[in-house]
Amino acid sequence: MSDRRLRRTPRREEAARTGDKRSGETGSKRRAEKTGSKRRAEEAAGADSISSLLDGVTVVLLDIEGTTTPITFVKDQLFPYVRSQVRQHLEEHWGDGECQQDITALRKQAEEDKEMDGVVLIPECTTDDDDETREKVLSAVVENILWNMDADRKVTALKQLQGHMWRAAYQAGRIKGEVYSDVVPAIRGWLEAGWQVYIYSSGSVEAQKLLFGFSTEGDLLELFSGHFDTTTGLKVETESYRRIAKAVGCDPGNILFLTDVVREAKPAREAGMKTCIAVRPGNAALTEEEIADFPTIKSFSELASDVSPSKKRSRQKVAK
Repeated sequence: MSDRRLRRTPRREEAARTGDKRSGETGSKRRAEKTGSKRRAEEAAGADSISSLLDGVTVVLLDIEGTTTPITFVKDQLFPYVRSQVRQHLEEHWGDGECQQDITALRKQAEEDKEMDGVVLIPECTTDDDDETREKVLSAVVENILWNMDADRKVTALKQLQGHMWRAAYQAGRIKGEVYSDVVPAIRGWLEAGWQVYIYSSGSVEAQKLLFGFSTEGDLLELFSGHFDTTTGLKVETESYRRIAKAVGCDPGNILFLTDVVREAKPAREAGMKTCIAVRPGNAALTEEEIADFPTIKSFSELASDVSPSKKRSRQKVAK
């Protein structure tokens, strides 16, 4: 075969390049269309999942931190306030019965925790103690509180004192509770549909009421039928959710629990409740397994009360 027959002419090379380019563009277009179709199918499946999730719901149970309220509000405002003001709070309210009750609760909790590393025990005291004894006890209380906070513990004694401290701050206007903009419209829609809305948080009931009573959206307490905290039980225990269902007089299967924490969603589901994970900015990232295991939302607007299958059927009947 001659060199001439083997050699490509410039025109043939250009044609070959053009053909390769068009083939590549066609392949890319097909892949993009396939990816788009897959994404649309996944979105449709997600919408169906949320729709089914809402069917039969009559009660919505809400977590606060990372669900109705940014995590940054709690971590960057509420907790730092306690750390910086706890000593002053104790000094100013030492003789108050409420403050002494808080100290007694912390002392009892410390005794229960005495086998834990770093726990700070709190000596017995009375309001009549001399200044030296009082200072010794006060310092122990402060150290105990900070130890509990460093360990991110959810014990009732700590949450009770924190709630009392935040009350003064809210009432003085130094703090306003932050609530995501999609929360209030969604709750009002649920209420119009005849649903009830409750709060379940590790923070004390008093702290919950302060956050929603002195919020950036105004006083929102009228939106809630009730509040639950760790006096009902820890949020990682299945029995806690059974107690809540019994307290609200509702079958667990008719309750939807919204949280940002999988370790809370699992026991709620084990108790028979429907569960959904809130994916908000700053929340802990979910694993692929967790995303596959639980429905997720980025906004409460995805849970409008009129998207459930039963509501859709009702609208279709009316239209006929």
